[in-house]
Amino acid sequence: MQSIQIKPLDAEPLSALIDRFQRQYVYLRLSITDVCNFRCNYCLPNGYQRPADRPHFLRLDEIQRLVRTFAHLGTQKIRLTGGEPTLRKDFLDVASHIAHTAGIQQLALTTNGYRMQRDVPLWQQAGITHLNVSVDSLDSRQFHQITGENKLHAVLAGIDRAFEIGYRKVKVNAVLMKQYTAHSLNGFLAWIKHRPIQMRFIELMQTGEMDHFFQRQHLSGQAILDRLLQEGWQLQPRAVSDGPAKVLAHPDYQGEIGLIMPYAKQFCADCNRLRVSANGKLHLCLFGEEGVDLRDLLQSDAQRSQLEARLKSALQTKRAHHYLHLGDSGIRNHLASIGG
Repeated sequence: MQSIQIKPLDAEPLSALIDRFQRQYVYLRLSITDVCNFRCNYCLPNGYQRPADRPHFLRLDEIQRLVRTFAHLGTQKIRLTGGEPTLRKDFLDVASHIAHTAGIQQLALTTNGYRMQRDVPLWQQAGITHLNVSVDSLDSRQFHQITGENKLHAVLAGIDRAFEIGYRKVKVNAVLMKQYTAHSLNGFLAWIKHRPIQMRFIELMQTGEMDHFFQRQHLSGQAILDRLLQEGWQLQPRAVSDGPAKVLAHPDYQGEIGLIMPYAKQFCADCNRLRVSANGKLHLCLFGEEGVDLRDLLQSDAQRSQLEARLKSALQTKRAHHYLHLGDSGIRNHLASIGG
């Protein structure tokens, strides 16, 4: 079983959101829709299925109150997720209001990139400071097999467009799968040699609906880490608002490699992020509980003190670690329901 190493608090904590294990939370992953237009085989192979009771995602005014409260409690970074967040008709308004919230230093977006070539200048104008784009294969045929969409060329063109308008780095996510990525590392390395891309390989995670897929396709990132270290790549220091990736750099490469390995020992020890679903539930972990409803406290500015109290109270129930290493993914059937 994993254990958490207790760390002394700074004299002036970065965040008022501190759990029982003295982990400080400065990073919020905010899902703004469950809807996605891709059919990725590791997430929603049958596409998005709208539930019978049509979901009512958080309104703009509710998002504003939520974000202002988190910022008041020390949140510095917010990542917009989905589903595919850019499918929201008011996406630019959502981004702009968050970007202009006092205390928010970074506003990141995770996207499948299908609208990126056309819309990335609008995202930049709205205040999106950091971009994560999903590219699970650089082979167009495989990309189509994985995502259900023949959009690789458009997504890659969107990444190039982001650099053209001034983004200095783009993070690109690929899920590690035996069938597709086990033999593709050399191609990805060649792609980032002269591009400021942080290529992030994410271990496939077991979820309720994908047990058999996980058993067939799971590939550990440790072998990639060992190879890169042997080839002169070096682990980089982790900033306070960074996500869980182990980042490596090499003097001969403009790009970087990131490895997200949730099955690794002590993966949860430095957790700094909370999640709120598109329906307004606080999730303390990607895997586990049903969530704490916040929406009833997002109806009036006067409810902020109550909302802060609920957030602080809920945080004291956060577990030391997930139980993925024991084969327990909690109640999570697929990651699109919580924003990944």
